[in-house]
Amino acid sequence: MKRVLITGSNGTIGSLLRALLGDRYEITGITRRPADHPATIGDIADLDTILPAFEGIDAVVHMAGDPSPSASWESVYRNNILGTYNVLEAARRAGVDSVIHASTNHTQAMWEVEQGADVYAPDDGRLLRPDDPFRPDSFYGWSKASGETLGRYYSDAFGLRVFCLRIGWVMGGDDPVAMDITGELVPPLPAEAVMARGRAIYLSHRDCAELIRCCLDNDTVRYGVYYGISDNPRQFYDISNAREELGFEPQDSAPV
Repeated sequence: MKRVLITGSNGTIGSLLRALLGDRYEITGITRRPADHPATIGDIADLDTILPAFEGIDAVVHMAGDPSPSASWESVYRNNILGTYNVLEAARRAGVDSVIHASTNHTQAMWEVEQGADVYAPDDGRLLRPDDPFRPDSFYGWSKASGETLGRYYSDAFGLRVFCLRIGWVMGGDDPVAMDITGELVPPLPAEAVMARGRAIYLSHRDCAELIRCCLDNDTVRYGVYYGISDNPRQFYDISNAREELGFEPQDSAPV
């Protein structure tokens, strides 16, 4: 079985990956507190404490970090900038084959702000592609864009295979009707557009795990940036390269 290390393995996505992929891979984690699964207790901002967790690992799924669009500069620097560098550097030193970096739709979110709320309508055809210019809406969005470019460097300079996933909206309850993303976009959306956006960027637990599996089982991509959403009625994130290069085929959908 491929040996997979998940940073932030106690988080929402880390937990669902352990539950849905645990019979396919030998999974260990990095957590800040004791966990009920095999894990190294450490802080990704401290390289020395996490290095041992990377020994003998085939692939890393990097989920740890500050996930808030309203996070302060100090927090994103420590948790997202320094933390991502440490994960990539630890992977390089340990001879890990590939790293899956949890990026975000916030790397380009100002595009949405410019387009206006109509872009979320099911009959709107505008698309945001992974190779469109960075347009972060926050320090958080910028920190994830920085992680993508750092991953590009580690791929080109050291041969590390890096997958950057701009993950849509993954919820603990996995219910696209019940979700509330008020204030999730910076600057905030008009109230009437909040649910429309949430359903457009919904990524189910099953589809999230499948996207990660597609990366873990891929042996050809050297570096790539991919959006991750379910097969929703409105999809303004272009996932065509994830379909073509990774074989990702989402099975679930938010309602209209």
